[in-house]
Order: sequence, then C-alpha cells, then structure tokens
Amino acid sequence: MLPLVDIREASRAYERWLGERVPLVRADLALKHRLMSKDVFSFLRATFYRWAQLWPDVSHELADAPAVLAVGDLHLENFGTWRDAEGRLIWGVNDFDEVVTLPYTQDLVRLGTSALLAVEESRLTLSARRGCESILQGYTESLRTGGGAAVLAERYSWLRDLAVARLKDQRPYWDHMRSLRTVSGRVDERVRRLLVAAMPARGLDVRVAHRQAGAGSLGRLRIVALANWLGGMIAREAKPLTASAWLWARNAPLAGPRYAELIGRAVRVPDPFLAVHGEWLIRRLAPDCSRIELASLPRGHDENRLLWMMGWETANMHMGSPHQRRSILADLGRRKKTWLTKAAERMSEAVSRDWRKWRTAIRSSQGR
Repeated sequence: MLPLVDIREASRAYERWLGERVPLVRADLALKHRLMSKDVFSFLRATFYRWAQLWPDVSHELADAPAVLAVGDLHLENFGTWRDAEGRLIWGVNDFDEVVTLPYTQDLVRLGTSALLAVEESRLTLSARRGCESILQGYTESLRTGGGAAVLAERYSWLRDLAVARLKDQRPYWDHMRSLRTVSGRVDERVRRLLVAAMPARGLDVRVAHRQAGAGSLGRLRIVALANWLGGMIAREAKPLTASAWLWARNAPLAGPRYAELIGRAVRVPDPFLAVHGEWLIRRLAPDCSRIELASLPRGHDENRLLWMMGWETANMHMGSPHQRRSILADLGRRKKTWLTKAAERMSEAVSRDWRKWRTAIRSSQGR
C-alpha cells in the first residue's frame, strides 16, 4: 500500500501514474480539478483513486467479506441505458473502467456513500438510513432469486418512464455533438480504423472530434467519430482503458483492464455496439445510450424504488462471481441491519474532509 498523503499529492501521483499508461489531455484534467471543487458529490465521482486509499482503513471491518469481480467505481450516476440486439431499452450499470477483485461490501458502501452525499446536497429527498436500506434490500433479493436484467419493454414500466423522460427532445444532445472540436493532430491509425469499422455502413464521411465527458475518466483522451447516416447523425467513441486505480492505491501488481471480463460474466443484456479491443473501448453514443444524471430524473419519482433497483443491479454484477453467492448471503446474514448505513456515514465524512481541503486549495490557487 502507498503511504496516505494529502489529497493534492495523491491526485498528482495518480495522474502521473495514469499518464504513463493512457493518453491524457491536460486541459481536460484542469477542468476535472475545477469540477472536483464544485461539490462533494462531483468530488466523489472523480476520485475513485483516493477512495481506494481511504476505504480499507475507514471500513476495515468489511475488508474480510467474500471477494467478487466488482465494479469498483460505483455510484448513483453510474447507471444508464442502452439498446440490445432487439432494439429494446436496457437499464443498468454503464461504466466498468475500474473493475477489480474486491470484497462485495466495497461496491455497496460506495453506492451508499454516494446516496448519502446526494441527500446532503438535496439531490435526493429520502433519509440516508432509508436509502441504504433500499440498496441493501434490492441487493439481497437479487442474490436470493438469481437476479435478472432490467429490460424496459414488458416490465419495469416505472423505470422506463424515468429513463425515457430525458429522451423527449434529443436535439440538444446532437447539437452538442456537432459543436465538438475536430481533432487537429494525427489520430492513432488503429483507433481510427476501429471507429470507422464500428459505423453501420462503409464509405461514410466521418469527422473525428475530441470529447470531454465523465468525472472519474475526465482527462483521458476521448475520440469521437461523427457521421450522417440515412437522415440523421450517428456517433461512436473510443476511450483508452487501463488497470484499476485500486491497484495503484494498494501498490499491487498491475493487470490489464478487466472491463470486458465483468460485462461478459455478469447478469446483463449485452450492448451490441460496445466492444473492447485490447486497451481501447469502442461504443455507440446516443441519448438512449448514456448514463442517467440525477438532475435529469422527473420530480416526484420514487427514490426508494430506484435505489432498490440499483442494489438489485449491483448484485447482478456480483453474480459474475457465482461461486461467492452463498458466501455473500451468509455474510449478509451475520451483519447487523445498519452496517451499510454506518459504513457509508463514515466514508461520507472522510470524503467530505478531503473535498473541503481540495476546495480550499483550488480557491487559494485561483486567488479567491
């Protein structure tokens, strides 16, 4: 394990490490630093590398829980939609950049912590205790019953209504895509070929642009191929992948990205437009194929039900390690009902302390 240092030094060290493994865009990193100071929820999303340093010490009593292939960087806004091979709308976890083997409790505590921080910032209206209870109930029920993907066709009409609320006017999305800056330099020829091959037809007039997106992955080079096809715009994105920040934080032996491993093993409906080619992720971009931000959800939605489904989907991911299912259920049975709430409260305090230090440092550097 690396020694615990100040959040600013931890960030510099992680970015140096990351820059040795994937192409970084310095202007995007500067934007990430500003967004991290905006609010503690954004800070949490952007700093899984710091979480990986803090969690084992703050939640040491959870470290001996059964291990699974985990999402790692799980939070309330790491859920979204995509279309399957039948054109059906699917909902679930939509980012696997930080996949690594961890105690199953880690994903749940990070998800619960993001819920607590969202409550503190009035992004959610339910109580912290009730939110964690809903996550844990959904998770446990999914494990007990074998889980099941959220296909928003015949079932989950309430979830479908939440997901499609943001799709009514898609023009702002495509207007934003059109505004993306064309890449001025040379694009890696292999990446260009992968993007062109992912298009639905050959010979399209493709424009290659640079995109800023995400929070945890903001700063990594993102290349987008844009084209018009049969009367409308289409987009494909290439994003570099590398080992999880967890391995950096724990000074553990490095491995390649495990993105494809988890999506291939979890209880999940495949996205036919998503593919991992070595250390590059290629995927379709569209309004119906993106993460769902809390701010885009309609007012008055059932927050308990949504968090229950997030717990359910987390278990879908962990059932990619099927040999641990019984062990996890037994471990859950031995824990007190409030274990997740208490662990999330401790982590939210630790994250908030770091955020306040980061915000002060950023303001000082800006002369405020």
